[in-house]
Amino acid sequence: MPYPIDGFVKPTILVVDDTPDNLSLMRELLRKDYQVQLANGGERALKLAAMEPTPDLILLDIMMPVMDGYEVCRRLKTNPVTRDIPVVFLTAKAEVEDEKRGLELGAVDYITKPISPPVVLARVKIHLALKAHADFLRDKSEFLEAEVNKRTREVLAIQDVTILAMATLAETRDLDTGNHIRRTQHYVKALAQRLRTHPRFAAILTDNYIQMLFKSAPLHDIGKVGIPDSILLKPGRLTPEEFEIMKTHTTLGRDAIEHAEKQLGMEVEFLSVAKEIALSHQEKWDGSGYPQGLAGEAIPLSARLMAVADVYDALISRRIYKEGFPHEKAVSIIQEGRGAHFDPDIADAVVELQDQFREIAARYADSDDDMARKKAQAARLGAVA
Repeated sequence: MPYPIDGFVKPTILVVDDTPDNLSLMRELLRKDYQVQLANGGERALKLAAMEPTPDLILLDIMMPVMDGYEVCRRLKTNPVTRDIPVVFLTAKAEVEDEKRGLELGAVDYITKPISPPVVLARVKIHLALKAHADFLRDKSEFLEAEVNKRTREVLAIQDVTILAMATLAETRDLDTGNHIRRTQHYVKALAQRLRTHPRFAAILTDNYIQMLFKSAPLHDIGKVGIPDSILLKPGRLTPEEFEIMKTHTTLGRDAIEHAEKQLGMEVEFLSVAKEIALSHQEKWDGSGYPQGLAGEAIPLSARLMAVADVYDALISRRIYKEGFPHEKAVSIIQEGRGAHFDPDIADAVVELQDQFREIAARYADSDDDMARKKAQAARLGAVA
């Protein structure tokens, strides 16, 4: 309970003593300036101390039957509800060792009997002022912590909205995107969680990194917004010249994200993984991919994970110009590319996660209505005959 302002609310003091005369004495001494609670034993004291509103200060005798003051103090300090209430021992035990033990248990002061009323009142006033200050700082700290948590949630929400907006932009251009974005996002997360204890990946695949992977995965094909419709929407095989243009979607995607960062005037940590994925998810383990011809572990882990997820989903998915492969066939093709197209350990993880991949594919499957909509949109754009 905060210290009162201008005396409108009297602080509450709990006096604990097994002697009725001592309780009466302390009540008379304190009642003018404070609300006084009395307890004639340890159990009663613990119950009163834990009741809301909790006391502002406890004056505690040591020599009591059943439960002495030391044990009462120990229990008060181990209870989250009462641990911040200052305890002042008020006792006839005057030895240095007695005082030392009391202070070690968490008491803030030690007053020996017979008491001097002016001294007791002065010390009570001091400790109530100190508690008021401590309460203010604690309340301010809790407020600031709540504000930081609120701002953190807002920042994370802004990240999510930014990625969603950019990924949705890609969907409006690519007829084959749609739920592909959701599926690959979950495939990547499943792979990362499966491999997080693997010796090759454990140092990288932290909780924070996996979360960034999950958020960034939808941006893997963001660069396709820069590919001409005649190539992006072409239902058949691309010519070599068209394929060279299609390949630029990797650098276009990376550059788009970098441009967004420049507009902000700073690098954004959560977009670092997105840039890796956008640029390098078409690289191959044997170095035959694009755009940089990276090989092996020179390819960022985020991009290696996306490469497997992207190809698996492309294989099983229906397109306006083809039917999808069965799950078993897609897994077989991934395994055939083990050590050539794909990081071998990541390819093996697909086999281990077959049931989970199948469940993700079913959960985010493109419906017949989705396919009809895509065909109609393609026809309007002249992408199919």
